[in-house]
Amino acid sequence: MEQPGLRIDKWLWCARFFKSRSQATAAVAGGLVHVNGERVKPSRAVHVDDRIEITRDELRFEVVICGLPVRRGPAPEARTHYAETEASI
Repeated sequence: MEQPGLRIDKWLWCARFFKSRSQATAAVAGGLVHVNGERVKPSRAVHVDDRIEITRDELRFEVVICGLPVRRGPAPEARTHYAETEASI
């Protein structure tokens, strides 16, 4: 049985890439977020080991999901849910 995923907009907000969930939703809808190289909708479920590309202003992040947060916690806790790729660093 496949693990249940988490909406991409909620994951981005919980991992603290965006200050609000509505900002995360707008970024996904605007094509600034790609999952495994594909443009997706805000309701797309993500899973562990998915590769996410995030464009924010002139910054570009490429991360791999390591965990699905249960809540939006403090920044150190949020960083445990993803690993930035070598190319992104």
